Amino acid sequence: MSGLVPLVDVLTRTERWFRERGIPSPRLESELILAHVLGMKRLELYLAHDRPLSEDELGALRALVARRGKREPLAWILGTAGFHAIDLHIVPGVLVPRPDTETLVDAALEWLTDTEEPIYVADVGSGSGAIGLAVATARPSVRVYAIDRAPEALECTRRNVTALGLEQRVAVLRGDLLAPIPAERPVDWVLSNPPYIPSRQLRTLQPEVSKWEPRLALDGGHDGLDVYRTLVPAAARRARQGVLVEVGAGQAPQVSDLFRRAGLQDITTWRDLAGISRVVGGRCAPGTSPEQHPA
Repeated sequence: MSGLVPLVDVLTRTERWFRERGIPSPRLESELILAHVLGMKRLELYLAHDRPLSEDELGALRALVARRGKREPLAWILGTAGFHAIDLHIVPGVLVPRPDTETLVDAALEWLTDTEEPIYVADVGSGSGAIGLAVATARPSVRVYAIDRAPEALECTRRNVTALGLEQRVAVLRGDLLAPIPAERPVDWVLSNPPYIPSRQLRTLQPEVSKWEPRLALDGGHDGLDVYRTLVPAAARRARQGVLVEVGAGQAPQVSDLFRRAGLQDITTWRDLAGISRVVGGRCAPGTSPEQHPA
């Protein structure tokens, strides 16, 4: 690409270059990156198809296209990702929220009826804050503890909290599982998308995941269930209302069994758009305090 190349030619060349390198949806990604560089909406590209790009614009585009050619996640390059009904700031080192995880938000909204009293939700392993912030946006009574161990994830969450105007309703906490929440603070619901990919499968995933995304957010141990074995009983002891978690393909039966053994009731699964059982939920036994839930 050189100076005074029309936009439509730049778009076509970028698409072809992406296609040769196996980039998913090469046309769409070319449009998104070019629109990002030019500060335009995707549809506006076609209204300016004969607009020439300056050398500075071409230079900025080349840098981003090169990053994508190395299979760096698109959301890291664009700095943003849409999730449920919100847009999220995303930075390198933070897990990119998946459409599958929207199933967990939908399940939570099905069970969390808005009330006049605050509803306290723990988003365990919050990453960018996607789950908790989407639920809080849809349910004004929700108060969120966004918990993660990674500093870059916590900083990303803080930026998203501010952008969504949720500073008074979200506490961003660093630590492991539910430990950062003070013992005297109430927790009604625990939501989580734990790492659930079996360790041996990580290297078989798309390069965007296997080469770039944080292993801490992906590696679930030998069978993918290591975190659930600790999280589910801890969540059942702490929550006043219930627990909902995302699971990997084929893991719903094992995780449902962990829910039963933890004393959770009304165990329910939700399928994602591909028909995979993607979310497991359970309610706390009525009439018991969190301390009385069996482990």
